[in-house]
Amino acid sequence: MRDGMATGEARASEADAAPAAEGIRVTDRRRVSLDEPEEGAHAQEPQDAPSLKPKYVEELEARTRAAEGLAQDVQARFEQVRAELKRETDEVRQRLTRTADERANREKAAFVGALLPVMENLQRAMEAAESGGSLDALLEGLRGTINGFENALASGGIETFTASGEQFDPEMHEAVDTIEVEAERDGLVTAEYGRGYRMKGQLLRPARVQVGRARGAGAQAAAADD
Repeated sequence: MRDGMATGEARASEADAAPAAEGIRVTDRRRVSLDEPEEGAHAQEPQDAPSLKPKYVEELEARTRAAEGLAQDVQARFEQVRAELKRETDEVRQRLTRTADERANREKAAFVGALLPVMENLQRAMEAAESGGSLDALLEGLRGTINGFENALASGGIETFTASGEQFDPEMHEAVDTIEVEAERDGLVTAEYGRGYRMKGQLLRPARVQVGRARGAGAQAAAADD
């Protein structure tokens, strides 16, 4: 009987506790949802993956990048220096050309200026001849004109050279004809028909000359050629 009463009391206690348990309200205060992140929450950023390259490879790559950057700087500097050098070279070339042109124009003007007195002497000689002047006065005027012309040529760096009595030189003389001479005068210039001119060592015109040939020299030369 006592066991039956104890069982009844236990059942009554469980019946009384059940409504109380159903009336308890549980509030979940966790901020992170397992299904979706709450509004305003930031997703956790993934950490950088560890490098799989050996350390010495990374050092070589860093040195390579540094060397490439240095090479680019050197190339840029080289291009700049080359452009400056080209500009300076062009300026120097233009300045030298301009200076040479100015010098040539000055020399030309000086040469023409030296010829003006020659023309004036020729004009005076012509006027004297037309006005019935004496032959001596005309000849004197012509001599003055020739002297003035020679002085003008000398001022321009042009000089004449003597050919008479010199050994014939085909580079300096032009043989117009020959004359028979003694054996010791063979190959010498015996007469000068036109003066030779040169300027600063450069031949302008060879002298037109007569060349002496010893008797039998022509036949010997022909036999030697055969």
